[in-house]
Amino acid sequence: MTVRPSYTLRLAGVLVAAAVALPAVARCIDDEGLEPGASYGGKPLAGDAGGPRVSLQSMVQEAVRRSQSIGAARLLAEAAAADVDETRMSSRPQAGLTGTLGRVGTSAPNTESVSGNQARLGLSISAPLFDGGRITQLTDWRTHLAEAARQGQLSAQEQVALQTVSLALDRSRYRMQAQVYQQYSRKMSCLVEALETIVRADKGRTSELVQAQKNQQQADLQQVQTLSMVRQIEVKLRRFVGDGLPPTEGLSSVLLDVPKLDELLAQADRAAEIAQLDQQAEAADSYARAVVAGQKPQVNWTVGGSKAKGAGDGTNWSAGVSFNIPLYNASNDYSSAAARKRAEAARLQRADALEGRRFRMSEVHEQATSAFDRAQRVISVLRDSDRVRNFTLQQWQQLGRRSLFDVMAAEGDHYGLRVAYVNALYDGEQANALLRSLGLGIGAWLQ
Repeated sequence: MTVRPSYTLRLAGVLVAAAVALPAVARCIDDEGLEPGASYGGKPLAGDAGGPRVSLQSMVQEAVRRSQSIGAARLLAEAAAADVDETRMSSRPQAGLTGTLGRVGTSAPNTESVSGNQARLGLSISAPLFDGGRITQLTDWRTHLAEAARQGQLSAQEQVALQTVSLALDRSRYRMQAQVYQQYSRKMSCLVEALETIVRADKGRTSELVQAQKNQQQADLQQVQTLSMVRQIEVKLRRFVGDGLPPTEGLSSVLLDVPKLDELLAQADRAAEIAQLDQQAEAADSYARAVVAGQKPQVNWTVGGSKAKGAGDGTNWSAGVSFNIPLYNASNDYSSAAARKRAEAARLQRADALEGRRFRMSEVHEQATSAFDRAQRVISVLRDSDRVRNFTLQQWQQLGRRSLFDVMAAEGDHYGLRVAYVNALYDGEQANALLRSLGLGIGAWLQ
């Protein structure tokens, strides 16, 4: 068979171009992973979480310190505590001083009329002797409301803590995604460099170069968009913790252990929100009893006196017991019934909230378990994907035994799996954070 010189020269040129490009292509085979503790090549659910956990704790403490909503909740709790003291003090004696200064006149049949200027000073002291337990029940009502306000403050702190932790995890998630896209872009840049060398010798492979450049641009675009997400999250996070944002390294290993569902369900009724509803229900019961006590006889002791100077000069005093016995009030039955129904409604609201919380715990527990299981499964797929992409790249470099499109598909699948792993890992951590918040609180767990 006769070989045409032009064909021979072209083939020789392709071989030379391939030989020149081999070192560049060889450098495109890598073993890049993610940050320690999250590498797809090792066990994902492990790592030293001590340092990152302390970092999260510091962020939560700073967020709680800076939060104006928590400050408002604290002031409301202090105001409710002052209401308790005010109600309790109503059982103590009360004293009042009165005085008048003016012109007076008196007249009556068969008596001498008196008129002129007069100054009068009076003093009165009184205290309850028996009120049917009304003040005691009102004090209990205020006490339960004060405790509910305190639990509301703890609930507000927990919400701020959960938001801070969630934002910190999202920041770490997107930073890790940006790292994956950066690796993807570097791989595409490496292929573009190899193809540029090949195209200089074989213009017929220009389309492959264009394809590789397009994939590199797409990887760069994804990285830019992901970094934009990081900056947006950091803006939100600075609202809570200020400008001193800590690094994100190690956050992928902080919340990896899924707590047992039975333990979580046992903690549900100890959550701040449930405790707040408990106190509100108890407060409603105490108020209902106070309404009933207010319909009983009321007995007070009183001491008083007055002194007048000027026209009608004289001294008056009195001491004794005053009482008030309700005989009939058509609205009493309705007011007491309304108070009892409000108390029962508060108990039902508490029961409904506790039931909803437990079902929510079960749902989030399944989400966390599923997310970490998905992360483990993605790891096993990633190992095979890593081998496939490297084999495909090697076969492509060996005089076209595989097409560039095969290489692009293998690389795209591989880095897509890396992103899927990152999402699965942080989905599990976010679910774990929510689980602990639904229990005793993420803030308590960080202590």
